[in-house]
Amino acid sequence: MTTDTTGTAARDGQPRPGGPADSPFVRACRREPVPHTPVWFMRQAGRSLPEYREIRANVGMLESCRRPDLVAEITLQPVRRHGVDAAILFSDIVVPVAAAGVDLDIVPGTGPVVAEPVRTAEDVERIRPIGRDDVSYVDEAVRLLVAELGGTPLIGFAGAPFTLASYLVEGGPSRTHAKTKALMYGQPELWHALCARLAEVTLSFLRVQIEAGVSAVQLFDSWAGALSEADYRRYVLPHSATVLSGLADAGVPRIHFGVGTAELLGAMGEAGADVVGVDWRTPLDVATRRIGPDRAVQGNLDPTVLLAPWSVVETEVRRIVEQGRSAPGHVFNLGHGVLPETDPEVLTRVVALVHEVSARRAEQG
Repeated sequence: MTTDTTGTAARDGQPRPGGPADSPFVRACRREPVPHTPVWFMRQAGRSLPEYREIRANVGMLESCRRPDLVAEITLQPVRRHGVDAAILFSDIVVPVAAAGVDLDIVPGTGPVVAEPVRTAEDVERIRPIGRDDVSYVDEAVRLLVAELGGTPLIGFAGAPFTLASYLVEGGPSRTHAKTKALMYGQPELWHALCARLAEVTLSFLRVQIEAGVSAVQLFDSWAGALSEADYRRYVLPHSATVLSGLADAGVPRIHFGVGTAELLGAMGEAGADVVGVDWRTPLDVATRRIGPDRAVQGNLDPTVLLAPWSVVETEVRRIVEQGRSAPGHVFNLGHGVLPETDPEVLTRVVALVHEVSARRAEQG
């Protein structure tokens, strides 16, 4: 029997046994029975790993995202070390907007910094559409990884239009998003034009990854929690829906995640996600009631818990696995990214514990 190593289903529409489309991760995303709760961690490939710090020494972030060999190695590191159920492509949410012609850099200790923040319609027009050739290094990296990962699924990702727009309008990270909201409220036509252009770029970027073989995609709307539900529905939801609904025919699960989004969870699901990521502030059983029965959930251990004694970590992991049973599908993850000071051994132990506890539950029915 042929093993599916492309992340897609066979020609008859059914996942091939042993391939990533039949993995616990993809099955959980699709709300299908699983032998154990699958686990992966946001920022699992990053500064918590000494091998990552070594390979990234003297290599800038954007450069590292544009080197397929480096992307592949960094993406594989946590899979080898932790035994996670999915890999996530090593990249950054600003990679596609840089490819679209925006002059920016990722400054260590700061984050993305934009040389000329968006202020006018002319600024929006300068953000050009992208295609495969503009991000060929991503296409190559995904193909390398799919061949190497075998039955382990690879998650592709991109930033959502609102979060990308916030970086472009603010000129960099912001705690208040004051300039973003001022543009959103004061010049709504310009705001929607900007988000529509970014949705187009994001959709193209994710399609490149899907065509290269990723098994799922995650849309990060990291800063959406800065908005009320009414503002989210008016100014953000249509553009996120453009991206997620634009992938409805792609045949891979779509995950949607933001931070501080307790009041937005239902709306985020409506944007077209198959899975809604939940940060640590909202219990998974509560989140499931808000999201509804037609979507799986992902999350949601507080990343700082991993710095506590193991007895605390174990208690919290067990609680989240139990709460995840209320959802039609559950992917165990953190409520945000792995902190750099996290002991990698703790992550490895968490993966083993989730597998052990959830497999026992599955056997008990």
